Amino acid sequence: MKKILAEIIAEWYRGHKRDLPWRRNPDAYRVWVSEIMLQQTRVEAVKPYYERFLRELPTVRDLAQAQEDKLLKLWEGLGYYNRVRNMQQAAQQIMIDYQGKFPDTYEEIRSLKGIGSYTAGAISAFAYGIPKAAVDGNVLRVVSRITGSRKDVMKQSVRREMEEELEKIIPENAASDFNQGLIELGAIVCLPNGEPRCKECPAAPFCEARKQGTIAEIPVKSKGKARKIEDRTVLVFKDGKKLAIRKRPGKGLLAGLYEFPNEKGHLTLDEVSAYSKKIGLMPVRIKELGQAKHIFSHIEWHMTGYEVIVDELEQTNERGFLFILPEEIEQEYPIPSAFEYYTRYAGIGR
Repeated sequence: MKKILAEIIAEWYRGHKRDLPWRRNPDAYRVWVSEIMLQQTRVEAVKPYYERFLRELPTVRDLAQAQEDKLLKLWEGLGYYNRVRNMQQAAQQIMIDYQGKFPDTYEEIRSLKGIGSYTAGAISAFAYGIPKAAVDGNVLRVVSRITGSRKDVMKQSVRREMEEELEKIIPENAASDFNQGLIELGAIVCLPNGEPRCKECPAAPFCEARKQGTIAEIPVKSKGKARKIEDRTVLVFKDGKKLAIRKRPGKGLLAGLYEFPNEKGHLTLDEVSAYSKKIGLMPVRIKELGQAKHIFSHIEWHMTGYEVIVDELEQTNERGFLFILPEEIEQEYPIPSAFEYYTRYAGIGR
């Protein structure tokens, strides 16, 4: 890419950027929260989570001191809960190593728990104007198309090479506008699926993929490993008022979150009845709730669910069951979005 194009993109961004809450008063903490939330989540979906999180935890100190259940409840629905745990550890690092002041150099930011090169570049450029690149999926696509590159963007070496090349052309005093301009182009113009809006693109005269008619072929991405399929049966136990939930183990998938009891495999109605009796519950009525699917990074859960009305939940001999009113669950107990399909049958709003 050429320096003149970098200046054009920065100028285009100033006139076309969307009004997003994290672009107002972009201090390092606010930028950090938004960037972690925006990983794997659409912009429109993030807005209410972002505003709620900052309302409850407005400073690094608040984040460092938050109770785990509150932290996970604030993150409920965003998924990838290790990200917010890493954020809390990083906030604690900041309190100890930097006396509560967010570090202001790329190297120090990069050293914080859970912060990779993209997030460190974004905070450096957006909050401090430091001329570092912020290369995410949007930027990989945009720059690959502009340059006509057929290098595999899934390789870390390709990402690092792109970061180095972009840092050579960041316009003076415009690190934020240039980086955000590339990201914005990928978000609203140089789209990943369907027809890119080339007529609206300030980089169109410079774009090699457009000249060569190869937009649909770029960027080149190698295929990752196929996800493992896991069948599960979700059980919504009720005794009229309360529901049974349990806390997941402190390590592993969805660590420390709360869930409806569930078992491996797809159980039949008779098997659900037998399981209920085995754990000391007498089913009064069992109703099928249908199928649901949830995709994690390496695993897919294919779920079937049952509502099981029992005479009294407290009779169970199953350790770890908690018997909670739906409104209390909604307020205080973080239920991961993997179970979202079944929350409606439990009387829990999302």
